[in-house]
Amino acid sequence: MMGNVLITGGAGFIGFHLAQKLVDKGYRVVIADNFTRGSLDTELSEFMEKPNVVVMDLDLRESQNLDSIPSDFEYVVHLAAIIGVRNVVERPYEVLVENTRMLENVIKLCRRQKSFSRLLFASTSEVYAGTLRYFDLEVPTPEDSPLTVENLDNPRTSYMLSKILGEAMCRNSDVPFTVFRPHNIYGPRMGMAHVIPEKLMQIWKAHSGGEIEVASPEHTRTFCFIDDATEMLVRIIANDETSGETVNIGADSPEVTISDVVRLCLKVTGKALTLIPGSDTPGSPSRRAPEIATARRLLDFEPVVSLEEGIEKTWEWYRDVFSQAQNTGEINDLRRNRS
Repeated sequence: MMGNVLITGGAGFIGFHLAQKLVDKGYRVVIADNFTRGSLDTELSEFMEKPNVVVMDLDLRESQNLDSIPSDFEYVVHLAAIIGVRNVVERPYEVLVENTRMLENVIKLCRRQKSFSRLLFASTSEVYAGTLRYFDLEVPTPEDSPLTVENLDNPRTSYMLSKILGEAMCRNSDVPFTVFRPHNIYGPRMGMAHVIPEKLMQIWKAHSGGEIEVASPEHTRTFCFIDDATEMLVRIIANDETSGETVNIGADSPEVTISDVVRLCLKVTGKALTLIPGSDTPGSPSRRAPEIATARRLLDFEPVVSLEEGIEKTWEWYRDVFSQAQNTGEINDLRRNRS
């Protein structure tokens, strides 16, 4: 067996796919999640039947809840966080305090592990937002770019601030760590709060010959399929040279417009719709792409899944989800689950 890994927030999108890949490579995985965002769906239920998988229903915000977690983990991947536009806008104080409290509790947990190797802390590409707004930010963006705090009166700043503080906590904790910053990761089982599943659903519901509105149509992004992202994380775990490093997780090319992404969605679904340019989304950066030179140097990694191939794989999964939701009358619940 390769080792024991605890994944907080492991019932969520990245956590679940990472857990699958780690188990396939011979790791024992424990998932800790309170299921406020992650889902105990059929896929996770089936995954729980594997011999090297344990799932714990656990709220990390209460320190005493962590007493039940064993002390034999070599690695902890901390993905659990309060995220989502609705939470950030309506509950900015809780986002700041509770994300910080969860990390504090996880760091304490790491300190009592008997043979601990490293904490992997999930930060965010949002940490670059202030620099992009107020200064010249290099795009694709390297990890050593200076970080700038945005207006503290803006509730949307709270999530980004909690992650910048989290990175600082890791660096001053005396716990071995790696910080990773995910950039536009997409794929099956990611919910609806992302442009790709959102547009796939709109296309699925539309009649051929109709129209589809595209917000921020000329904004550009690079996208990374979940298989590539989790491969990067597995290599971080396996490589001690990443200790103390910050690593962008994502792809640096191709940089495409949101309109280009929607056109690819139309191509893979076979639906003929006319794109109608919409207004730019407030707070949405005009460009976002990570530089992944650190991943290439330390992980010997190169993304292998093309954007079209990744959207095809994503569509195959969501097509079934949309059909099942329509058959059960739950399609409107899917549409509301956007944050």
